[in-house]
Amino acid sequence: MITIVPVTNEKEKLRFIKSQWNFYHGDPYFVPPLIMDRKKLLDQKKNPFYTHAQMQLWMAEENGEIVGRIGAIVNDNHNKTHNDKVGFFGFFECSNRQDVAKMLLDTAKVWLKQRGMDTMRGPANPSMNDETGLLVDGFDDSPRILMTYNPRYYANLLEKYGLKKSKDLWAWKIRRDTVITPKLERVARLVEERSKVTLRCVNMKNLKSELALVKDIYNKAWEKNWGFVPMTNEEIDFIANDLKSIVNPKYVYFAEKDGKTVGFSLTLPDVNQVLRSNKKGHLLPAIPKLLFGLKKVTWSRIVILGVLPEYRHIGIDALMYYHTAIDCGNAGITAGEASWVLEDNIMMNRAAELMNAEKYKTYRMYDMAV
Repeated sequence: MITIVPVTNEKEKLRFIKSQWNFYHGDPYFVPPLIMDRKKLLDQKKNPFYTHAQMQLWMAEENGEIVGRIGAIVNDNHNKTHNDKVGFFGFFECSNRQDVAKMLLDTAKVWLKQRGMDTMRGPANPSMNDETGLLVDGFDDSPRILMTYNPRYYANLLEKYGLKKSKDLWAWKIRRDTVITPKLERVARLVEERSKVTLRCVNMKNLKSELALVKDIYNKAWEKNWGFVPMTNEEIDFIANDLKSIVNPKYVYFAEKDGKTVGFSLTLPDVNQVLRSNKKGHLLPAIPKLLFGLKKVTWSRIVILGVLPEYRHIGIDALMYYHTAIDCGNAGITAGEASWVLEDNIMMNRAAELMNAEKYKTYRMYDMAV
């Protein structure tokens, strides 16, 4: 008999976190998350996301074994931004059984409906500013840092339940040996010479004032994007504190024109290459792996690249892509991922094509009425 059990305390939350391993036995592409990181993400007292959001987690149990899990989230800032009543599901894991998936999704849907939502969207873990989307294409590779991964059959479980595609999110693969095309070099040179745009790297010693610039650009550059929710100052500080130990300042740029900061890009080394071998997700074994393994990482991920709307048509995005490719290549990075990019973001997808990038993974967001 399958029982849906709500997570109500820290002991159950730890079981919820560790249950993820149940669904990836023998999967060579699974990257175990750090348990400590998952605890911080789900901490509704310390993670500032939950100052404007509520979440409930559940586990599906059968004969004492966890055979599925799910979370339901109401993000008040999302609904204020978009003037809608969309609730989210996330942290979905499930054995290949439609009955288990149905019970989990039914539970999340009822919880959202009770809180006045009329649509269930997901997966978001727990928001569009975190790991999001279901992998539906590109299963022969591990996920890059802060990207999702799941078994191939998950899409079938969700679609048989009645969830429909709402938007695809693309990941582009960039190769060092093909990215620097004559056209890209020409565009980058013209932007620097004609538009008088300059790039500078982030100053980690002056992080507080640098983050103020990031907040301004992020919330202005993405405000028209589908699903975008502005991050609070506290949320950006929270994320920055998490990432600063792995950030390489050489890969983080501010674009400036006439003394004004008009663009920002953040590229991270793909620490998942190191964490793949940290099978149990414990922190202590991961520390030496990260200290010594980061030098051997050959992948990076362009996590954020945005330009203020009034400066978007002069090629600043291409300039940042160009210098990212040069600087990462000089450090031994041979490949990069630009992700995620909305399927209908024409400008960013054209910029990826300009770099001879390959669209090699697709992540999907699903909707259904509740």
